[in-house]
Amino acid sequence: MRQLNCRLGYRPNHKPVTYSQQVIRNIRLSMCDNVLACTVKTPVALQIGDVKTDTARPGVFVIDVAFPQSVNLQEISFKNYYTAFLNVRLQKVDPESPESGAQWVTCLRNHCLMPNPHTEEGSQDYFSIYRQQMLMEPDNVTSVRLILRQPSSVWLNFTLEDIKITECGTENSEKSSSWFSNLTPVEQPMNLQAGLPDPEKVSSCIQQMWALTEVMQTNQTSARVGRFDVDGCYDINLLSYT
Repeated sequence: MRQLNCRLGYRPNHKPVTYSQQVIRNIRLSMCDNVLACTVKTPVALQIGDVKTDTARPGVFVIDVAFPQSVNLQEISFKNYYTAFLNVRLQKVDPESPESGAQWVTCLRNHCLMPNPHTEEGSQDYFSIYRQQMLMEPDNVTSVRLILRQPSSVWLNFTLEDIKITECGTENSEKSSSWFSNLTPVEQPMNLQAGLPDPEKVSSCIQQMWALTEVMQTNQTSARVGRFDVDGCYDINLLSYT
């Protein structure tokens, strides 16, 4: 059952989840043996004033994801729940100078999840942030901070669900590519060394087919072909009464 996000006193008409997105994501993650073990913390609202007494809904939430040790990230995937924009910050350590401590860097800015924050398009879709989309190489990462923004006051709640993070590696990519190659075989180039057909034989066959087509067109008749008539008469047993 999908949760409904109430919209100013009434329940909106939700479009169904794109099932193919979920199936493809689950297949890809099931093939991965490098899904990282991590701790996804509870979303924290960033709001000016007292959260308990202030009636205004917060427009920014922060979700921290912690790893037991430094890792090299490959992909961050999740299911959206009414989050319009996403920023991603990484806490990285320098292996050459561990005494300098970890530093926070921004690797993704204002990534759009909902084209229009006031409508439902993209509100409950699955998304993946790949290594190639990030502003720097996400290596030696100890923590990920997801900054969620929803400027529209239409929605009561917004968050990210089912967060999965995979580690960078070559073994998984080779396994995935081999699996997909079995589904879609690579087109083999033509073997020109085996020789080409005799052009004279090909020309002769084409001429014969052309001549046969001309004969068929010449012998076509315009006479009506009866279905049950014989010499212009019908057999009473072949007729049906309606």
